[in-house]
Amino acid sequence: MAVAMEATLNDTNSLSEPKPSVIYRCKKCRRIVATEELILPHKRGQGQKCFKWKKRNDKSEDTGATECSSIFVEPMKWMQAVDEGCIEDKLQCIGCKARLGSFNWAGMQCNCGAWINPAFQLHKSRMDECRV
Repeated sequence: MAVAMEATLNDTNSLSEPKPSVIYRCKKCRRIVATEELILPHKRGQGQKCFKWKKRNDKSEDTGATECSSIFVEPMKWMQAVDEGCIEDKLQCIGCKARLGSFNWAGMQCNCGAWINPAFQLHKSRMDECRV
C-alpha cells in the first residue's frame, strides 16, 4: 500500500514540474533573442530533392535526415528592419549588431527543404541554446 501511494506521489510531482524551457542567446553579447514559445515548428521537407539543381550538394543521394541549421520564429520587437517596412533584410542583434539571420515576407526554404512563409530565420550557429 505504501509503495502504491509513493508511486502516485511521484507521478503527481512529475506532472506538476514544468518542462525546462529553452532560450536562445546571441553568441557574441549573450542577449536573449528568442524563446521556445516563439519558434514556429515546420514539417521536414524532402531534403535535397526540394532544391534547384545548382543548389544541391555534390552527394548524389540524401544520406539521411539532417537537423535543421536554423530556427524560424515569429517577428519580434528587436527586429528593427521589420519595423522599417523592409520586405527582406538581415536580422542583427540589437545589442552588438552581429548578424543572426534574415527575414523575407515572401518566404524562405529551410535546409531540410521545407518552405516557410513568411520567414524569420535565425541561424543556430550564431546563437547559444540555453535550458532554463
